[in-house]
Order: sequence, then C-alpha cells, then structure tokens
Amino acid sequence: KAVIEEAKIDNPTMPSYYHKGGIDVIEFLASHFGEDSGYTVKEAFCIGNIIKYVTRYKQKNGLEDLQKAEYYLNQLK
Repeated sequence: KAVIEEAKIDNPTMPSYYHKGGIDVIEFLASHFGEDSGYTVKEAFCIGNIIKYVTRYKQKNGLEDLQKAEYYLNQLK
C-alpha cells in the first residue's frame, strides 16, 4: 500500500518529507517502476532519485538536493 498511517511517520526510517499526504515514496516507486514497467533498472533508479531529491529539498538540503536531482535527470539523456 502506498498510503501509510500518519502516526508511523517521522522516525529515522520514515522521515515526513517522504510521506506527504500519507503516500510512501518507496511504495509509489515500486508500483510504478517494477519489472513490467518498461523502464530499465538505470532509468527507474534515476527517476527514483529525482523524485526523492525534489520532494525533500525544502526540508533537507535545499539547492544541493536540486543539483543532485539535476544530475540524475541528465543521466536519462
């Protein structure tokens, strides 16, 4: 399930910036980029990292996270 209980959020393994609106980023990625998705492992990895860095940049590392997302975006070219 991509929707999780709000009470479990904000411990070291489930920071709140990965669970906006009760959506778990890992579960979302697994459901969209699994074996039958048509994406290569590299593409899925890069897209997962782009989503990770963009969704947390304001709560964690700011511009640095956006630059990391840009790096992975460029890997998809």
